[in-house]
Amino acid sequence: MHVLGSTDGLGPVGHLGAYRARDGSPGEEVGVDLGGPHAALVVGKRGSGKSYTLGVLAEEAARTDGVAPILVDPMGAFDTLADAPDEVPARVVEPRVGADALDPRAWCSLLGLDPTGAVGALVWRVASETTTLAGMVDAVGEQDAPDAVRVAAENHLALARSWDVFDGATPDLAGPKATVLDCSGLPDAATNAVCLAVASRCYRGRLDGTVDRLPWLFVDEAHVAFEGVAASALRRLLTRGRAPGVSLVCATQRPSALPDVAVSQSDLVVMHRLTGRADLAAFRETRPTYVGDDFEARMPERPGDAMVVDDATEGVHAIRVRERLTPHGGASPRVDVATSDDEPGHEYGDDANADGTDPKG
Repeated sequence: MHVLGSTDGLGPVGHLGAYRARDGSPGEEVGVDLGGPHAALVVGKRGSGKSYTLGVLAEEAARTDGVAPILVDPMGAFDTLADAPDEVPARVVEPRVGADALDPRAWCSLLGLDPTGAVGALVWRVASETTTLAGMVDAVGEQDAPDAVRVAAENHLALARSWDVFDGATPDLAGPKATVLDCSGLPDAATNAVCLAVASRCYRGRLDGTVDRLPWLFVDEAHVAFEGVAASALRRLLTRGRAPGVSLVCATQRPSALPDVAVSQSDLVVMHRLTGRADLAAFRETRPTYVGDDFEARMPERPGDAMVVDDATEGVHAIRVRERLTPHGGASPRVDVATSDDEPGHEYGDDANADGTDPKG
């Protein structure tokens, strides 16, 4: 098996797929290094297999001793990771974070407030004085401020309370099972708050010794996280996560919407089919060493096929991602029509069975 992400062959390896010959036939098996920290990026247009591949990587991380996989799931596509406990040890939990996981500036950004304005300054003050959302709400009523300012601050905090993610019991994220944080019922701002808190906890937990396992943080629809309050925490993992041993795997349909650092700092890039000019340009500008004149001609055609840019081996590898061990939950619903049993195929993304199910599920 050829191992991506490592040249020394040490440590555990996850099964990613197989090399893809020019005629489409499978070749030597391909694995990915799980023994050390990585910054990885999974990209591809809708239906090309991006979420499927993220699920494969999460499965392999969940099956690896010493690794703590955590998946921020904004679309509810990865609940199925927990459907085969004998194959993949995983659990799905409701996202809960402490209000003090966000600093005062982040609270202002989260609520769309100018920290120099009257309402933003009030929220900043109560966020710096209390550690719970309930405490922040109570503290607003005790502040010496105009009624209109206090009412506005209370309304913004009431919105945050309606998301039902703050002040709950934060689950242990570094246990032996993969943790899927189902954020599918949350607005983008709340998912960003969850992502910020989790990324910060992974990083600080490794620094202060409270997290023994090596965290692997998987973030789907990562362009949304980089557009909100989670951006600073994710950037820190990209640039400084290697030393404490924290890995970050981002997935997106829109690589052009990511900051340059998300592409340039990724030592592994799994690229499914891209057709947008801006998305292709994002790789030309940040990874010119690997992107030649035949870049677009080499773009994968079939769902599940991918090009992997691997900094460890300084090469570009054409692979086909293996089948999932757990059902794929990222397919779009389709009209139920009769299908042929002659071509079960390999199912990815929106190219699943006509009833939206996965052939393994």
